[in-house]
Amino acid sequence: MKIFSLFFFGIISITLHAQSDARIYDIINEVSADRIEKDIATLANFGTRHTLSDTVSETRGIGAARRWIKREFDQISANCNNCLEVFFQKDLVKQGENSRITKDVMVVNVAAIQKGTKYPNRYIIMSGDIDSRVSDPNNYTDDSPGANDNASGMAGAIEAARVLSQYKFENSIIYLGLSGEEQGLFGGKGFANFAKDRDWDIIGVLNNDMIGNITGVDGVISNRDFRIFSEPVPPTETERERGRRRFYGGEVDGISRQLARYVHKTTKNYMPEMNPILIYRLDRFGRGGHHRPFNDMGYPGIRIMEAHENYTQQHQDIRMEDGIEYGDKLKFVNFDYAAKLTAVNAITMANLAWAPPSPKNVAIGGIVEPAAKLKWEKVEGATAYKIYWRETTSPTWDFSRVVGDVNEFTLEGIVIDNYFFGLAAIGPNGHESVVVFPNSIFR
Repeated sequence: MKIFSLFFFGIISITLHAQSDARIYDIINEVSADRIEKDIATLANFGTRHTLSDTVSETRGIGAARRWIKREFDQISANCNNCLEVFFQKDLVKQGENSRITKDVMVVNVAAIQKGTKYPNRYIIMSGDIDSRVSDPNNYTDDSPGANDNASGMAGAIEAARVLSQYKFENSIIYLGLSGEEQGLFGGKGFANFAKDRDWDIIGVLNNDMIGNITGVDGVISNRDFRIFSEPVPPTETERERGRRRFYGGEVDGISRQLARYVHKTTKNYMPEMNPILIYRLDRFGRGGHHRPFNDMGYPGIRIMEAHENYTQQHQDIRMEDGIEYGDKLKFVNFDYAAKLTAVNAITMANLAWAPPSPKNVAIGGIVEPAAKLKWEKVEGATAYKIYWRETTSPTWDFSRVVGDVNEFTLEGIVIDNYFFGLAAIGPNGHESVVVFPNSIFR
């Protein structure tokens, strides 16, 4: 067994061993604010994209919008030698499912899958919402441009497909347009079930909902801040798992929280000018987003969005009232900022798609000992492993140690009681998996 000497602790433990891959900087530079602007404008110009709106017209309504999105994905696929599998995924939602479903409706999602070369059944998903709404959630006829909410997220997913389709990845990527979000998250529910039925291994869902506003209703203006919402632990955890957390910790270390930390770390490594803010909450207070249906089924999923919202431009009838211009109009979207958050998504997906699977069956020991011990099951494609640890009150993995191609390691001089620990797998190209929090104890 290899021993990590306390002599080196003060030097090595504060080094993050940040990976560096020149292709990641190329991906950042290839994201185009101009293309994103054109896509948001096209989506906003469909008038309304309400889930219950017109599906026959070629110029207005959600039907025209989703057909246009599919054509864009088809064109992207043609440009990469048919590297994308593009299709509609649909489910019938019956009238009365909730108060916002006033008639039977086919909720139709648009998906484009870029298959991985080594792990084709492992998927990282970037989603945006197709639909829009005004003040009355059941008003499906009035103009509802939905430029920021959520043409911005949908345009981001399309642009990410344009950029990343020019690369080959070991894991699969899905670029996804989801419908029915404003009526009850129906598109996410449908696609999560679709994935479950096919036994897909979902690495993570990056739900992008409103990534284009920099001017907050509180007067704060920032084109660098953005929020990453994540739930602490999966709702599918067992009573036994809940019981173990009481004694061993992990209240803020579920799979979605680790995905959020991965986005945070990747952004800090490659886009240090950006300020990712980890929000320890499933979503905004009392509100919801399309990552939640995936979380409900036990998949890791997070929400990426602007930090400073303007509520006068969300879910509003277009009007002027008391000197305030209401409505989700194209003029209020900052396209350079939307491009930055699209790049955050793209580099996160690229890093994950080039990485090996996360370590399996990670166990930790060191009770009443002056050391922390970890054991794990090796995974295919990993050439080394990286132990992370942090103080129990820290939101991020602050210390790390690369330990080579082994399946156990002891950190001498680090008392297990004072830190939380995790483990990531590293591939030959230096890309890391999502960190795994230990799921068992040994002595």
